[in-house]
Amino acid sequence: MGLRVLAAMSGGVDSAVAAARIAEAGHDVTGVHLALSANPQSHRTGARGCCTIEDSRDARRAADVIGIPFYIWDMAERFQRDVVEDFVSEYAAGRTPNPCLRCNEKIKFSAVLDRALALGFDAVATGHHAKLVDGVLSRSPDQGKDQSYVLGVLTRDQLSHAIFPLGDSTKAQVREEAARRGLTVADKPDSHDICFIADGDTRGFLAERLGSAEGPIVDQSGDVVGSHQGAHGFTIGQRKGLHIDRPAADGRPRYVLSIEPVSNTVTVGPRAALEVTSITCGSPVWNGPATVEDLTVQLRAHGEVYGCRFAEIGGGVRIDLDRPATGVAAGQAAVLYSGDTVIGSATIVAAS
Repeated sequence: MGLRVLAAMSGGVDSAVAAARIAEAGHDVTGVHLALSANPQSHRTGARGCCTIEDSRDARRAADVIGIPFYIWDMAERFQRDVVEDFVSEYAAGRTPNPCLRCNEKIKFSAVLDRALALGFDAVATGHHAKLVDGVLSRSPDQGKDQSYVLGVLTRDQLSHAIFPLGDSTKAQVREEAARRGLTVADKPDSHDICFIADGDTRGFLAERLGSAEGPIVDQSGDVVGSHQGAHGFTIGQRKGLHIDRPAADGRPRYVLSIEPVSNTVTVGPRAALEVTSITCGSPVWNGPATVEDLTVQLRAHGEVYGCRFAEIGGGVRIDLDRPATGVAAGQAAVLYSGDTVIGSATIVAAS
């Protein structure tokens, strides 16, 4: 007997093919597009952003081709509070958030899943590139498109009501299938940037909401080497856009080493000073098998993978890396893997 499945349809090719596969498998599928902006733009600009009026129309057309009911759910207020305002407050506190991870946690698999279950649906299907077998999450075979990192924050209960129909497919295969099915989004560009910053200007977006406040850029000795208009415009490991007044003594590039929001101070230094081997994390979520082998950790979406060891300490997690990592920023997620299987995630608090 088929399941009642709510298919989240963004207007892109992945979610369209995911919905088509679920319907073809004999499930009772309803498509839903999430309206996440109170004042959506009419059209996308290339691959920037999403959630435009054009996207909602693309989702509706895909649902018509597939032959499933389609609705639009207004999630703009919840998205503003749980994703956009969280993003701004995290930067104001000197941290670097991942809004895609937060959207999965708070919107797609909290607000949407809760409503879906209340309406009698058995599961929510999305177009994420990740494998889910018997409630266990693992990487997609398409390593360049794998999204298991941004799903690592989901709980076991949430994963038990999730379906990722694209788990065994590469992006190229998905596009080919979309074309065969007559879905007009087959060649639609992927959205690569933060969806609510369509022009890609994160610093300008934050300045508009947090204002400008001149502060110093200092080197490791405390000498002032430049100035800025707000510490919230920087992130750990940043190299470009520092506007430093004078070069380093050795002539090498300098990177952001730390951000102090209270004093509005940004400290810069050599790349070697970014290297860390121990990471402290909070708010762990364990969602994988108890047996752990071939342990690795990923510290950014599509970032490098590091061999590691971990220990639970005082409600948090300490992760010791087998080799140094750079650009590790508080606020990002550390997602732990056993081979290709996700075993859990936690929020980075500090690194040394």
